[in-house]
Amino acid sequence: MNGEKCPAEKWGIFLGVYYLLGHKMHIPTDIEQLTELFKKFGAKDPELLAESQIKEEIPQLQRFLFLRQAWKRILEEHETDWIQQEIKNSETFPDAPYSGIGLALKKCIQKGIAPQELTNIARGIQAQTLFHLCYLLDAPSFAENELQNFAWGLFAVDENDNPYLPRINALHESVLETDPSGHEMRPQNKS
Repeated sequence: MNGEKCPAEKWGIFLGVYYLLGHKMHIPTDIEQLTELFKKFGAKDPELLAESQIKEEIPQLQRFLFLRQAWKRILEEHETDWIQQEIKNSETFPDAPYSGIGLALKKCIQKGIAPQELTNIARGIQAQTLFHLCYLLDAPSFAENELQNFAWGLFAVDENDNPYLPRINALHESVLETDPSGHEMRPQNKS
């Protein structure tokens, strides 16, 4: 870490990113090679991201990969099969955590609400939650005076799980631009 103490070491909290199949991933320091890596992983503006990472020293690959993986946990734009699965789960396990989701969905379907509209609602809430969690990584905003200097962050880690700089921050700024649908959570049918 070049002698610079990582903030995460001071607080004893860090989230690790940077490993592929248990081995440290090599990140190219050449713009062309890094651009190819961004292309391989599906980034929308690979040249711009590679240039930013090399010239501005912003960990764009780490930011992109974190958000790409987070979006994989959000419903796809036209996915509706999840609704019947949630209803089935709530009927099979009515006292289980989250069973209220299926119960509410069943009532919505019975009232004639289209499955796509329910997906739009759920997906929107999921994306908003991702935005808020990413923002929380940068700014915990505690109300208590004792916690005013307390913070956490997302860091890459070395092969021994030690965090190192730079901090992977400002993820909330890229949540919408990494929406895999390319629509940045904007409605497609405005009728």
